[in-house]
Amino acid sequence: MGFGDLKSAAGLRVLNDFLSDKSYIEGYVPSQADIAVFEAVGAPPPADLFHALRWYNHIKSYEKQKASLPGVKKALGKYGPADVEDTTAAATDSKDDDDIDLFGSDEEEESEEAKKLREERLAQYESKKSKKPAVVAKSSILLDVKPWDDETDMAKLEECVRSIQADGLVWGSSKLVPVGYGIKKLQIQCVVEDDKVGTDMLEEKITAFEDYVQSMDVAAFNKI
Repeated sequence: MGFGDLKSAAGLRVLNDFLSDKSYIEGYVPSQADIAVFEAVGAPPPADLFHALRWYNHIKSYEKQKASLPGVKKALGKYGPADVEDTTAAATDSKDDDDIDLFGSDEEEESEEAKKLREERLAQYESKKSKKPAVVAKSSILLDVKPWDDETDMAKLEECVRSIQADGLVWGSSKLVPVGYGIKKLQIQCVVEDDKVGTDMLEEKITAFEDYVQSMDVAAFNKI
């Protein structure tokens, strides 16, 4: 488990991938886990690492309250993806591969055992080369949710929106934006898997809370 060196490009890429379907390092609210990783990053990630930059800016807004956030800071290596590649094992595999002559022996005669071992290693080598991770198409969507009037309970409105749960849907940060006459709209971000969640479905479910929601618009839509 861990992100590696969060001041390196590789470490930031791991962080960005980790946050592609999460709003926080642990759980569903800002915590000391976010502060620990935030301090290790030290500076805003590059703009192309969209998820990491979004998370960094969001946690930065808690700078004055960071001491009061829940949780207890742990060692940095306790946070991050659990399925980080074991490079030690990879190095061992590489050494084993080096010890086997994949292209045959210079000797004219080869024992059956050596031939069998060579063929097994060739098969393993080809299998490793052919394996490619499946790519899941995702999008980052920024939604504008408008209330009926300035008397609408915006906290309740946001609670209703976040209560919408679906496979392939992760809610992110939000804020209230003034639109005039004392009315504020909810601007909320989410990440969706394209083949599971669409904007039509989101609009249908959000506008179903008709006591609070007047309308929903897509403010920004970006493929990830």
